[in-house]
Amino acid sequence: MTDIQTLTILLGQNERQRDAALAEKQRAQGAADAAKAQAEQLRHYRRDYEQRWGTQFKREGKIELVHCYQSFMERLTLAVEQQTRIAEHAAQGAERAVLAVREAELRCASVRKLIERRLAEQRLQLERRDQKQTDEAASRAAWTRIGATRPAPLM
Repeated sequence: MTDIQTLTILLGQNERQRDAALAEKQRAQGAADAAKAQAEQLRHYRRDYEQRWGTQFKREGKIELVHCYQSFMERLTLAVEQQTRIAEHAAQGAERAVLAVREAELRCASVRKLIERRLAEQRLQLERRDQKQTDEAASRAAWTRIGATRPAPLM
């Protein structure tokens, strides 16, 4: 197996890893977007709930309802905080996935560049070998012509 073939196999492996990293990035970004949307939805619901019950308590505020409201708001606030943490964690995962894609793309580009360099070296070697053979053939032809134009030695 030649050096180029080995590098081509390595490039294929790196491209598969890059493709897997891209798929993971898309999955992580989707999860981050969904978690962020859910956190925003919970915040919006909490705000609406506070407004709705705020006006209700201005009209009448039975103590049982106030306790129920406060208990629910505590649980809702905890849910919002937890979902916000989940969204932040998912966003960090998406950032790590972006970095993994960049690293994988860099590895692919490095191997491609190495393959290009090796191919250029091979072409240069072939050109030099061809030039050497051409020079040697021209030299032999010149010596043959010189030998043919010399008079035969007298005996």
